[in-house]
Formats: sequence, structure tokens, C-alpha cells
Amino acid sequence: MSELATANPHSAVLKVIAAIRTDAGCHRERNEDSAVFIRPGDAALLSSKGVLAIVADGVGGHSAGETASRIAVAIVGRRYFETTAEWRTALVESIRDANAAILAHSRENHSLADMGTTCTALAIREGFAWCGHVGDSRLYLVRDGQIYAMTENHSAVMEKVRAGLLSIEEARRHEDRNIIVRSLGSRADVAVDAWKEPLPVLQDDRFVLCSDGLYDIVEDSEIKALVANADPFDAAQRLIALARDRGAPDNVTAVILAVSGRSEEAPVKPTREQGMLQ
Repeated sequence: MSELATANPHSAVLKVIAAIRTDAGCHRERNEDSAVFIRPGDAALLSSKGVLAIVADGVGGHSAGETASRIAVAIVGRRYFETTAEWRTALVESIRDANAAILAHSRENHSLADMGTTCTALAIREGFAWCGHVGDSRLYLVRDGQIYAMTENHSAVMEKVRAGLLSIEEARRHEDRNIIVRSLGSRADVAVDAWKEPLPVLQDDRFVLCSDGLYDIVEDSEIKALVANADPFDAAQRLIALARDRGAPDNVTAVILAVSGRSEEAPVKPTREQGMLQ
């Protein structure tokens, strides 16, 4: 891969267009993924906090995973915009608040005792981006014909990769690749990965937030090919369709943020996940 560019000469005119697609897949009765994109209607809040996208992939079975992921996107989506903290702190604190809310809810409802969820959140403001992340949902950046994984999975196999026991390709195909070692709702103190510095955003950048139901069966190169320079709504639809064509054994979610220099802002197509925060 080429070196990631950091120049940001057009930040003042950049606009973000978002598309969300989520699907239960071919073998699951429930969709335990949740996703949201929030663009504040208040101009002052938009100026101070920017826009926010979140993907959460629930675990726990029955309705537990669905409940956990919905709590995550609701709490993070609300608390991020409520706090006066700077970006990085706001993202980390909002994700930790979601963790506390999920734990409290599971303790009050015995049928939800084992619920948990991943959470990957991306904020973009004035030409810069921040990310907060727990679990094995993923954030990609597609830029200048390259695709970059911007988060690292908190999974058992990735721990083996870091220890030199597995290669990346071996980890991708490993039977334990979906066993996560960090999630919201599993313990009181959750470690949130957050970028130490903001990422300058460039015109024509594409960000893809997705659950493992997508990247497990769609190669990074295929995500790049479908997303680069494409209409985000069409690209999201094609990614879900490709996953379903390959059997989609898990829930599949893709959120695509397209950065452009156009003055108009296209509306987000409504989904059950996006609508719940309206």
C-alpha cells in the first residue's frame, strides 16, 4: 500500500454523504447489528461536533445481541453530542457510557445476562476524523485507489497474529476468527481504542464501517472496488448483495461515508437503525 496522504487543503468545503444498509443475512432469524448516521440539525452543534456514524454488532443470542447493539448506538449517538469534551474524549466517554448502560440493563434482565456488542464510531468535523472502537467491527478508508484498515480487531486470532503465531491470511480463515476478547457489556471497565491524533479528510475519501458479516466473506480488494468513486447508496446495496450471493451466514451491515466538495448534502435513506434517533 502507498503511504497514507495527510494533506487537507479543502477541508472548508468538504461535505459528507452517508448510506446505511443492514441485512439479517441468509441464515439468521434476527438482525443483531445496529447502525446510525447523525447529522445534527442545529447549526451550532454541527459546527462544534460534526457528524457521527456508528456500527454495533450484538452478541448473546435470542434478543440479547439486538438489545445490546441498539443500546450502544443510542447511547453513543446521544452522549457524544451532549458532552462538551474534545473529540477524542467525547468518543471514548460516550462508548464507556454505553458499556455501563448495557451492563446495567443486563443485570436488571436475567434473560439478557450474556449480551454484549462491538462498537465502532467515526466522527468527522471540519475536514478531520476521529475513531473510537471496541470489538471486531471494522473501519476502512478508501483513498487514491488504496484501501486501509483503520481499526484492529479485538479478537482471539488477532492476539495470535500480534504474538507471531498466525499470519493475517491464516487469521482471516481461522475457525475462531469471530471470537472477540473485548466488547461492550462484558465487564465494568472497557478499554476503548481511539486515535491519538485526528485524520485529515480529503475530497473523494470513502469511509466504510461494517460488521464482520461483511468482511468475513467480501475481500478488502472487493470492498475497495465497489466503494471507490461510487455513489454510496449503490455501493452499500452492492456490498450487501454480494454478501448474500455468497450465503451471508451472519448479519451484514455497511455504512459508507462519501466525502465530496459539492455544496448539496444528500439525505440519509431511512432505516430502522437510523430512524430510532430521530
